[in-house]
Amino acid sequence: MDKVELTEVVEKMELVSKTPQISADGIFLHVPEINRPALQLTGFYDQFDNDRMQLIGNVEYAYLQTLSADVKRRKYEQLLSSNIPCIVFCRGLEPEQILLEVAIKYGVPIYQSPGPTSDFMAEVIRWLKVRLAPMITIHGVLVDVYGEGVLIMGESGIGKSEAALELIKRGHRLVSDDAVQISKVSDVSLVGSAPDVTRHFIELRGIGIVDVKALFGVQSVKETQTINMVIKLEEWAREKDYDRLGTDEYIEFLGNKVVCNTIPVRPGRNIAVIVETAAINFRQKKMGYDAKEELLKRVQENMMKKIEG
Repeated sequence: MDKVELTEVVEKMELVSKTPQISADGIFLHVPEINRPALQLTGFYDQFDNDRMQLIGNVEYAYLQTLSADVKRRKYEQLLSSNIPCIVFCRGLEPEQILLEVAIKYGVPIYQSPGPTSDFMAEVIRWLKVRLAPMITIHGVLVDVYGEGVLIMGESGIGKSEAALELIKRGHRLVSDDAVQISKVSDVSLVGSAPDVTRHFIELRGIGIVDVKALFGVQSVKETQTINMVIKLEEWAREKDYDRLGTDEYIEFLGNKVVCNTIPVRPGRNIAVIVETAAINFRQKKMGYDAKEELLKRVQENMMKKIEG
């Protein structure tokens, strides 16, 4: 997505409008950044990013209180005539009547937030980065298994949804079934979510559509999840040589690499348990323990003992 409507931010952050006569409809944010216009209020407009939400905190507010009414009006005129999307006053600070008058003149909405300035900035930037991140939609199932985002991929009918349902029954959480929206929020992080239409639903062949949230409760679903690993399901091929030592393979989405394990499917294999084990093993590796390396170490120690003996 290349833009977010200001009304979404207002609703998400529960902002209070101080200029209700000015509509935020049709005002968009295009960058996941915020500007505190301290320098601009002193008259320095070089490199000014006027497409960002403008934030007034204690520092800016205290400076404005040192100015006369005429000087304030000139400062406000210069700032609000720069085609900025809006101004937000944090910490419950009250915008002055002079500012409200200028805001109405230029059609710039003014909002108020009770929260600390730094907390507000961090949350808005985090939320905007997710909403404005490059995004693709892929066929698969995304589940939260022990806190690890596991994306299950494979051909239609291979058993992805059935494995997800078994994982939900075992206490894990569904993020999306069938279609997974993947957003690149940074060079190392991919976040998955479900389209609004299919959120919380699973399609099971022979049964139909299942509402996971209604059947298993709110604890069985999750809105978004970082994608930590991929499980690719495929039909068992006797002639194929499958990895038996846990060598890391990767798959790429939007330029980011994600660990990928290929799991052969055949009757009698419990895919849900295998996915659980893969998630736990992945977490162990992140914590510094690699079972393959431990096995290699034991084999080497055993060989050394035989040589020395």
